[in-house]
Amino acid sequence: MNSPLPPALNIIALATFAASLSARALDPVLPHVAGDFGVSIATAAGFSAVFAFTFAVVQPVLGAAADMFGKARLMVVCLVLLGLASVLGAMATSFPMLFATRILAGIGSGGVFPVALSLTSDLVGPDKRQIAIGRTLAGAMTGNLLGASASGLIGDFLGWRGVLAVLGALVIAAAIAVGAGFRSADLSRAPKTNFSALRQGYRTIFTNPNARICYAAVFIEGCCVLGLFPFVASFLFDLGETSLSIAGIVIAGFAVGGLFYTMTVSRFLPSLGVKGMMIVGASLVGLQLAAVAFGPSWKIQAVSLLVMGWGFYMIHGCLQVFASELSVEARATALALHSFFFFMGQTFGPIAYGFGIQHAGKIPTLLTAAAIMIALGFACARLLRERRPADAGAA
Repeated sequence: MNSPLPPALNIIALATFAASLSARALDPVLPHVAGDFGVSIATAAGFSAVFAFTFAVVQPVLGAAADMFGKARLMVVCLVLLGLASVLGAMATSFPMLFATRILAGIGSGGVFPVALSLTSDLVGPDKRQIAIGRTLAGAMTGNLLGASASGLIGDFLGWRGVLAVLGALVIAAAIAVGAGFRSADLSRAPKTNFSALRQGYRTIFTNPNARICYAAVFIEGCCVLGLFPFVASFLFDLGETSLSIAGIVIAGFAVGGLFYTMTVSRFLPSLGVKGMMIVGASLVGLQLAAVAFGPSWKIQAVSLLVMGWGFYMIHGCLQVFASELSVEARATALALHSFFFFMGQTFGPIAYGFGIQHAGKIPTLLTAAAIMIALGFACARLLRERRPADAGAA
């Protein structure tokens, strides 16, 4: 019997939409940020690294806080913080001040997406979890799509300050809407979890052999795929495409591919299976990284990033489901650690790409990343197994 997905998933999708709006907001306008503050593109690309690093390092704390004090409550508070950080960033008068606001934004965003995945996993059983997570991802992908494309368009008219001001106001408005949606919901009640239970949760997570594989895999994903994005605008500038709107459109192609995944996962999962999804997805990512390496026109790059986004979420969605099954009682913690390693990869990625491009060149660097991603898909398909969480009996 096919029961419908819970309506609360729509509220969760709204939260991920709002949090994702600003995740890639500065990527299309980095050349202008660098010009205004007199820094290099590589230095300005550090915004992506610091956002990802901050997102990552707060995950163990926020995951534990969600399990202890309530997932929905923490999610709303972090949305408000994210919105305020964006507004403050629009008023920054120096590069260090803007840098500091991106740290706050990373903390705020860090308390939304992994908690949203945990709420989704609580609401839906394993048989429908990948489809339900796809619904949550749809909100995030729509936010990424609008955040990247709209920031380029807004940047052409209002500059990068206008981008942060508009997005900050939208995130705060979404926080109010999400808070109202959860006001009377049972999900807003804080669970009765203590520190002893949290310690046991960590033990349960890391005694599962899938944990090491999942966390290593998402680190590699973050490095090889998301680490590329801060350089897309400069690649296009090298081709003579200096419009920020064009850079936004190309980067937004990745989010369109993610949306395509959310619309097709229920059809491809039964035919490909989890192993097939990981192999095909990683292979698609690798092929598109290789295509971008040779610097085709912006239209072809937009299509390549679309296919890359589709392939990326085919493997990433499978890894999220495996991570959601590492523990039942400490599910928010398990998924927060998943995000920790993913965003640590995004922290290291721009640094690795910058080093590789400077010392080896663009083409060898991107081709190396392509080969790593294809190998990752086959490794995950071989090593990951369905395993019942050790604390499943206590749920």
